[in-house]
Amino acid sequence: MGPVDPEGGDTKAIVAASPPSGSSSLNVAPVPPPPVVVPPTVDRPPMTTITITGVDGTHQNNGEADVAIPVATPVAAHAPPSGYSSVYVNNRMHNIQLGADPGGPGICAFILTLFSFLLILATFPLSLCFSVKVVQEYERAVIFRLGRLLKGGARGPGIFFIVPCIDTYRKIDLRTVSFDVPPQEILSRDSVTVAVDAVVYYRVQNPTIAVSNVENFSHSTRLLAATTLRNVLGTKNLAEILSERETISHTMQSSLDEATDPWGVKVERVEIKDVRLPVQLQRAMAAEAEAAREARAKVIAAEGEQKASHALREAAEIISESPGALQLRYLQTLNTISAEKNSTIIFPLPIDILKHFLKPDKKEKKEMR
Repeated sequence: MGPVDPEGGDTKAIVAASPPSGSSSLNVAPVPPPPVVVPPTVDRPPMTTITITGVDGTHQNNGEADVAIPVATPVAAHAPPSGYSSVYVNNRMHNIQLGADPGGPGICAFILTLFSFLLILATFPLSLCFSVKVVQEYERAVIFRLGRLLKGGARGPGIFFIVPCIDTYRKIDLRTVSFDVPPQEILSRDSVTVAVDAVVYYRVQNPTIAVSNVENFSHSTRLLAATTLRNVLGTKNLAEILSERETISHTMQSSLDEATDPWGVKVERVEIKDVRLPVQLQRAMAAEAEAAREARAKVIAAEGEQKASHALREAAEIISESPGALQLRYLQTLNTISAEKNSTIIFPLPIDILKHFLKPDKKEKKEMR
């Protein structure tokens, strides 16, 4: 039995029959080959795997790895030519799925391109004023030829050439841009209305995507920042908004960066600037804080008086054990008064005279008996 095709196609069996020994080949009938059963094949849609490598003269793909995209469409899949960026390939595959012309520019575009080049040559060197363009170190130029994204990605920095009649380009600034998020009236989770504003820092990391995937990446980023600020703060209490600003900023930065990545925008930093409370709420919080401070002050004063009373009782017990100690304390008090208030006239009175007006202690009563 012959080999069977592993792909499930038609197979043929070739059987070589040899005559037995001692007999002629004319007298031996050929042995019919056994039937070959071919498994039925299942119709499968055409699958084409395209390996997309972002090729950009300015390395705008940020080290993006190759991506394998399976294409299963009823139309024929066209592999892109080498040298095109991943954005170009994605746009082409989108056009194929929508039923657009996958064959690229037609004969009319070829004629216009040839005519433009001839016009440039005919008006040389005057045409250099319209063909030579310059972009700064912090800028990139995205070129469209007859409405199609030109291969090679963004141009710059330095000099680049365009065809004036059929090429259009747009400059994109790669520097970090900052903007203020307008104050947002937000209702916190504990039903407190606050006004919060923030500042956002972002930059364009892929000019080609920023031009081809979104109409106005700057305006879109500003609107998304305001919406994200309201969504994030709406899930926090007032105490968390006032004390966890760093955590809120980090959460906003991660959310914005993930949302703006398809636009070629990188959100670098988000900071909460100010949290404005209503005037009535400020007065209530101030009154609460003042009452808490007064309560703590009264507790501290009461504790001090308690400790002072214990100390005075111990001192009185010690002085009562020695009559001379009371006399010394009396003289010390007189000295203090005379030093502080010189205009005060003091008439010393012996303490022995006052003893007759004081109630005798228990010990003295026992001695008298």
